[in-house]
Amino acid sequence: QVHVVESGGGLVQAGGSLRLSCAVSERTFSNLNMGWFRQAPDKGRECVAIIWAGGSTYLADSVKGRFTISRDNAKNTVYLQMNHLKPEDTAVYYCNTVRWPNGVPSGNWGQGTQVTVSS
Repeated sequence: QVHVVESGGGLVQAGGSLRLSCAVSERTFSNLNMGWFRQAPDKGRECVAIIWAGGSTYLADSVKGRFTISRDNAKNTVYLQMNHLKPEDTAVYYCNTVRWPNGVPSGNWGQGTQVTVSS
């Protein structure tokens, strides 16, 4: 079973930046497709970004131009760099493995990391 631990959330003012990290306990991390998801209060969980094992990426329209997803295979870690944050980005952020090609989450959920953006 793949286990993930998210970190890096916090409280930030609108326009600010945060970098989230997701540490993955899997020796074959480089073969995994990884995604970042978020869940705002009273809303469903949505996919924010995906990085495929080959390195190509997907970003939701709501975050294009502001967020970047990357990975460090040597550290078994996937990152989400979030710039120009908006109050509507407030949510608990989770990472998970995802299936090719539809990006459906496929592993165990971690505890998530809270991101709060104040106006």
